[in-house]
Amino acid sequence: MKAVVALGANIGQPKEQMDLAVSMLQGATELIATSSYFVTKPVGGPDQPDYLNAVCILESELPAADLLALLHGIEKALGRERIEKWGPRTIDLDLIQYGALLSSADELTLPHPRAHERRFVLEPWLEVEPDAILLTHGKISQLLEQLP
Repeated sequence: MKAVVALGANIGQPKEQMDLAVSMLQGATELIATSSYFVTKPVGGPDQPDYLNAVCILESELPAADLLALLHGIEKALGRERIEKWGPRTIDLDLIQYGALLSSADELTLPHPRAHERRFVLEPWLEVEPDAILLTHGKISQLLEQLP
């Protein structure tokens, strides 16, 4: 099943951490595409450095909960600590969309509930998949046009 995964990092060595996360994703799944790295301003949270953001398109046969556990395992391996909501981080991997799966479970909401309003997700996604559609919200190209 096709998965859209957003990556972000803004402390430590963000580029190296992003490169490692992409490499780990490639080792654990079938990596189809990786966007360029985009420098973006933080959204919410405390004062912090700018982020590097990217999107990967994967193919995986894992159940959604297992894919999420894989993403969390990569974060942990790269030193992610969950100290402050929307705080700085060594790496962040978010499952944005997984096939046509819709989920409102506490542990996994799909598609990601704020993806449609996050330029740092939509721009890199558009780069690697220009005709992409965010389930429940529509074409990502149109979503981007509506953002401030």
